[in-house]
Amino acid sequence: MRSLGSSTLLPDVLLLAYRNGFFPMADGPQDQIVWHRPDPRAIIPISDVKIPRSLRQIIRRGDFIITTNTCFLDVIKHCARRRDTWINEDIISAYTELHHLGFAHSIECWKDDLLAGGLYGVSIKGAFFGESMFSLVSNASKVAFVHLVSILNVSGFRLLDTQYINEFTAQLGAIEIPDSVYQHILSDALSAPVEFLDA
Repeated sequence: MRSLGSSTLLPDVLLLAYRNGFFPMADGPQDQIVWHRPDPRAIIPISDVKIPRSLRQIIRRGDFIITTNTCFLDVIKHCARRRDTWINEDIISAYTELHHLGFAHSIECWKDDLLAGGLYGVSIKGAFFGESMFSLVSNASKVAFVHLVSILNVSGFRLLDTQYINEFTAQLGAIEIPDSVYQHILSDALSAPVEFLDA
């Protein structure tokens, strides 16, 4: 990890970092930007996502309405509203700009016309880098995640990067791989001529 100033969050710098396996997080009392490249790295094999039966039932009931890229700023701001957050104003500004450039995307989950949960991440060619998710209503972020996986499968993505493993991603099939293996998968994904399709 390396600490750098917020000026490093220019779009070209961010995209170059992702293409080389790095991603930024704000850290410490001064909200310094720290670049991460975990070893091991957590990924979810896109074709082998494990959706719990209870979650499948929720999706079939149609409790939520799902949209894509309709309120990116709201999603990232909700993701930042937690006690321990790595998303500061510089991160919000930088990723919102990436969204306007077509590289950052959000999935929104609605219930009773209110934003109930969602997630956002960065896509470059056949790689999607999951950044954060939030839920105001139980299971909302999980439903958004299932929708994301559907988009990635239909679009032909080859990498779903979850950066670090946690209990939720482990339940969905996340695995940890050495950085050397990750770099090979990343290189292959970046050669894929695919695009993130709003659905």
